[in-house]
Amino acid sequence: MKNTKTQRFIQILMYMLLDVTAITVTYLMAIFMFSVIDITFDYNLLVICLPIVLAFKLIFFHFAGLYRMLVNHVGFEDVIKIVIVSVLSNVVIVIFIALSGIMFMYKSAFIFITPVEIGLLALPRLSNRIITYIKTNMDWSKALGRRTLIVGAGSAGEMVVKEVYRNKDLNNIPVAFLDDDENKIGNRLSGIKIVGPISEIQTFIDELNIEEVIIAISEISQQKLRDLSEFVTQKSIRIKKLISMTDVSEGEKTKIIDVKIEDLLNREEIRLEDEHIKGFIQGETVLITGGGGSIGSELCRQISELEPKQIVIFDIYENNAYEIQQELLRKFSKRNVAFDLVVRIGSVYNLKRLEDIYKEFKPTLVFHAAAYKHVPLMEDSAVEAVRTNVIGTHNAASLAKKYKVKKFVLVSSDKAVRSTNIMGATKRYAELIVQEQQNHDSKTSFAAVRFGNVLGSNGSVIPLFKKQIEDGGPVTVTHEDITRYFMTIPEAVGLILQSGVYAEGGEVFILDMGEPVRIYELAEKMISLTGLRPHEDIKIEITGLRPGEKLFEELLVDHQHGEQNKTPNEKIYIEKQREVESNDLELKKVLDTLEGMNNLEIKEFVGSIIDTYKRNGD
Repeated sequence: MKNTKTQRFIQILMYMLLDVTAITVTYLMAIFMFSVIDITFDYNLLVICLPIVLAFKLIFFHFAGLYRMLVNHVGFEDVIKIVIVSVLSNVVIVIFIALSGIMFMYKSAFIFITPVEIGLLALPRLSNRIITYIKTNMDWSKALGRRTLIVGAGSAGEMVVKEVYRNKDLNNIPVAFLDDDENKIGNRLSGIKIVGPISEIQTFIDELNIEEVIIAISEISQQKLRDLSEFVTQKSIRIKKLISMTDVSEGEKTKIIDVKIEDLLNREEIRLEDEHIKGFIQGETVLITGGGGSIGSELCRQISELEPKQIVIFDIYENNAYEIQQELLRKFSKRNVAFDLVVRIGSVYNLKRLEDIYKEFKPTLVFHAAAYKHVPLMEDSAVEAVRTNVIGTHNAASLAKKYKVKKFVLVSSDKAVRSTNIMGATKRYAELIVQEQQNHDSKTSFAAVRFGNVLGSNGSVIPLFKKQIEDGGPVTVTHEDITRYFMTIPEAVGLILQSGVYAEGGEVFILDMGEPVRIYELAEKMISLTGLRPHEDIKIEITGLRPGEKLFEELLVDHQHGEQNKTPNEKIYIEKQREVESNDLELKKVLDTLEGMNNLEIKEFVGSIIDTYKRNGD
């Protein structure tokens, strides 16, 4: 730190010396001009007054902030500041000459002195940018980078060019801009020609041999991004976008990122009642089981912003728990805000360990996200699926009731609906446990939240496809016609929190998730987004349905059926449930006999409880 301050001080002194030289040169040039046109001048008075002028200028420049500029990043706004400061300082000098009568320089001479001074003051500060620009253009002439088309010739487009200059890791060669403003077409931005409208993007990709497209339109709508991406990926061209400055974390610089498959799914995002959610969380002690997982960690992120009294993360996997702990601690330490976060390691099927957590922290809200969720793996480990998803849920829910938790929210799955796999059947079992706990005058409000596949979660199809594409393929799809519903992790968590607000007891909340996505088409889009050609550069291989896997997940909300009750949020419904009694669930039997059952026996037992469970693939 001390060394940095010394370097900064030396840099300021250097620029002060350059400014003194520049101002002196402007006055000498004015004197030379007087001598050429044979105008008499009092040189002795100037020699006396010039040091005073220099001292005044340096002080004026200092307070105006000229010496706080980042010289490696001087831009148009900084040049404007130099112009304003120079003009104002010279106006002060002219007023002084007029009022004092000390004619060390003719007042009219400042018409010449001011523009020369501005140029000489700006030149050293811009020199680094000029050298970088020349060097970069010379490098580009020899470069093997990707020929890049930038969509949007506005301030965002200029930011993209600056970032490409600065960040050599991007390896882009900007070739042209596209913009729909007819007044811009034919002109240049940052030396790069604006060649035509965005609607002709496919034509210019071919004509200019484009290898990559960067979208530089601030606040671009999801629909326009999807349309543009569709045009570009048809040419098997890689596509990126300038991240919106509102999306960039505090202190970060401009970012150019890949367009994600999440950006291209044709579905509306969920709108939530943020104020009600904050009122639900604020001041509460929140226990999140499975807090290190995909859903659990996002619950931690969103809840941490809602001013809880304390967050308790409970997870069996210490690496995930540690990562979200460190992420949250870093975020709040940067803000210098007090944040009460506790992490404990353990399993929800260990009743003693879990009760210790309830006793120690006395949570007022519980979000139960701990679960096994991988369908094919659980088919071969059905006992473990029941141990965590069923017994673990019973432990967490019964303790919530015992310790008078206000609300308990179970994270469930669409695979609980008429399941063909043990994972889905155990999630339905967990839903029934939550409903059973609501009976008998419970002081705790129990609810479950059921939704579809979560984009980018651990074990989901998108991370798998990404790895397969990085490895050169093939991308594996189990069936050409298989479809799934998708939502983003933040949406899923927003739904859980919103449902927690609505929960009064015994509900299963479900989401209208729009149209299902065909996984085969998803694979094709993901390959195209990397600039590769599906079926040519990367093969797509059909592997056949796995044990327990369904071809189509059933629609969660049937608007014609009348079995769902609406909530204040048009995307969230409550599915009508039957009454559940404890003897319907045979929990004592599963607790007593689980260890003695094999894979097939536990499936048969679960099937006797969950009558909608139809085993597939045994």
